[in-house]
Formats: sequence, C-alpha cells, structure tokens
Amino acid sequence: MTEQEFKDRTKQIALRIIRLVESLPNTNTAQIIGKQLLRSATSVGANYRAACRGKSTADILHKLAIVEEEADESLYWLELLIESEIVTEKKLSVLMSDINETVAMTVSSIKTLRSKNIDNPKSKI
Repeated sequence: MTEQEFKDRTKQIALRIIRLVESLPNTNTAQIIGKQLLRSATSVGANYRAACRGKSTADILHKLAIVEEEADESLYWLELLIESEIVTEKKLSVLMSDINETVAMTVSSIKTLRSKNIDNPKSKI
C-alpha cells in the first residue's frame, strides 16, 4: 500500500467514525464513548500524515507509535459500544476489521523502519 493509499484509508475510517458518532443515541454513555472514539479515530490519520513529514527516523517511529496507539484505542471504544449494547457487533464488524488491519500495517511499518535503521543508522528511513 502506498503512502497516499494509507492516508486515504485512514481518512475514510475517520469519516466512517464521524458518521457513526453522529448516529449514536443521545444518552450520556453513548455521547461520552462517542467523543472518545471520535478523538482517537480521527487522530490516526492526522498522526500518520505527521509521520510522513517526520524529520528523522526517531520522529517517524514516534509518530507511527501514536498511530498504533490511537487505532488500538479506537478499537477499545468500539468494543465498549458493542458490549454495552449501544451498537450491534454486526454493524461495527467491518469497521473494526479495517482498524485492525490499520494497526497491523502500522506495526509492520514500525518493525521495518527499526530494522532498516539498525542496518544503516545514517538512513532516515
């Protein structure tokens, strides 16, 4: 997957989350979980874009670690929506799968970047 494809993918996930949050019931619990989900899920794409502009390998790795963390946190909030029976698992399964794939690709990128950095410490990527 290219850098631009990953940017587009994370943006599409954020847009899907925005629509999901807007459709949540107007209860305290749903709104609080929704706000947390909105923050973490929209942060994924923003931090990936920042990683693409990283100044050094360490900077890129740091930002990719945030992408991983925020994507995993988004999964947590989605799990809470399901387990609290606010949203059905069926409705969120594809979205959760896409976010899990994002986590996996980010972890793979981090591992690759670390191995390249060890092999050639002067290389930025």
